[in-house]
Amino acid sequence: MPDAAPPKLLSPAAQRALAEAEARRAALDAELASLPPEQGGRGGLDPIRYGDWEIKGLTADF
Repeated sequence: MPDAAPPKLLSPAAQRALAEAEARRAALDAELASLPPEQGGRGGLDPIRYGDWEIKGLTADF
């Protein structure tokens, strides 16, 4: 089995972009964790963010 290739070196701009994205994800996770839990919601992933809505097996894409 051949050895794995060394990881690709990223440019400073790419490293900065990855660090900024990680910071935004951490801020969003902290904000969502501070919200009270939803009562009586549909559960699952947010349909607005992921672009479709599914209820009782019927899916609407918007």
